[in-house]
Amino acid sequence: MLRSTLFCALFILATGPTLASSFAGTTAGSAAGGSSASTGATSGSTSGNDKVVLQAREDAAGFVASDGRIRGARLEAALRHLRETSSDAAVRQASDMALARAILAL
Repeated sequence: MLRSTLFCALFILATGPTLASSFAGTTAGSAAGGSSASTGATSGSTSGNDKVVLQAREDAAGFVASDGRIRGARLEAALRHLRETSSDAAVRQASDMALARAILAL
């Protein structure tokens, strides 16, 4: 389920910069939204691989907020994981910023 959510977020991010920024802003902008998203996604059914991506949310927030200047170890691991395990070419070729925004949208 996490992967399908990530793919949907990437699709929305790819449709245009205006839509992407409003989508990322509405999902990641509220503490309640981010909290409930990560709480629901870390249930017992979440695989270990998906946890790599979920644990990178804080690093992804720093990366996006610093316009790519701050790169945390968890974000690096999540980016590598997403590119290595995805069968979707759009995910493998997406920029680090697009993937970080998609991680925030989870």
